[in-house]
Amino acid sequence: MSPPLHSYSIFFSIFITILLQLSTTSSQSNRCRSSCGNIPINYPFGIDDGCGSPYYRHMLICSDNNTKLQLRTPSGKYPVKSISYSDPHLLLSDPFMWNCQDRDNFRPTRSFSIDSSTHFTVSPQNDYLFFNCNPNKVIVEPKPLFCERFPDRCDSSCDSSSYLCRHLPGCGSALGSRVSCCSYYPKATQSLRLMLENCATYTSVYWRSSGVENAPYDQFPEYGIRVDFEYPVTMKCLLCQETTKGGGVCGFDTRTRGFLCLCKQGNVTSYCKDPNLVRHKRIGAIAGTVSAVSAAGVIGVAGGVFWYLKKVRAKAPVTCGVQTNENRIF
Repeated sequence: MSPPLHSYSIFFSIFITILLQLSTTSSQSNRCRSSCGNIPINYPFGIDDGCGSPYYRHMLICSDNNTKLQLRTPSGKYPVKSISYSDPHLLLSDPFMWNCQDRDNFRPTRSFSIDSSTHFTVSPQNDYLFFNCNPNKVIVEPKPLFCERFPDRCDSSCDSSSYLCRHLPGCGSALGSRVSCCSYYPKATQSLRLMLENCATYTSVYWRSSGVENAPYDQFPEYGIRVDFEYPVTMKCLLCQETTKGGGVCGFDTRTRGFLCLCKQGNVTSYCKDPNLVRHKRIGAIAGTVSAVSAAGVIGVAGGVFWYLKKVRAKAPVTCGVQTNENRIF
């Protein structure tokens, strides 16, 4: 008599579990996209799970047929205009912020925020301009004079004599005389929210380097939000990326978040051309083996399961469906 139906179910569940385990360890290096649109995606970032540093897992989103890159934050998703790896920062745009086309038609806005537990920080190189603030709630004064008179309240004032208010980037005369403007750098997300409760709208201006040596002005203002990021470099990642050692891609195990070097032949925990992996023949035992090894493992497991079921069927006693201690499989 055939073994009980639940026996086949148990063996089938085991088989599927092993199959999934083996398939998820296949090489990831060919699945790590190196760009989104015209923005290069290098370590520590990754737009595919398991690529880059786990510090920035699920932070960047690439959509619209690999053309639109966004940063996910607690206040929403923001388009990424550029990424600098030499001077580690991202430049974001916020479609809800004021721009030159708005002129004095102020739209509803939202305050930008970054999760303080991440490895991102809002750069101090940003200048925030606030428009039509309530003078009864916000100290709107020319800062040099106000700070001389009230030094203890200097940091809490919004500078009405700001250079940027008088020379708005790209549209110096966009605001009429009925619109007031002042510059203030919030020290925390909460202070930015409080400012927006008492001001009509705001915008952010980032001072960008011109990149030209010996230029009369080495920086110029540009609309956007600069967000700095930490660059977590480890010796393992440096060895993994080194061309003479295989030129792998730094990544991580999606289950344990442990380091992995993503290679064309499979994923390893050291670097692609590590001689110890060949000498001890351990490549097949490390998470990220080649697809051929995974396929062979699946076939072997399947063969073992069916052989055992055939053996059980041949020896199974006739019990008329009654399970006893003699014919119990588990």
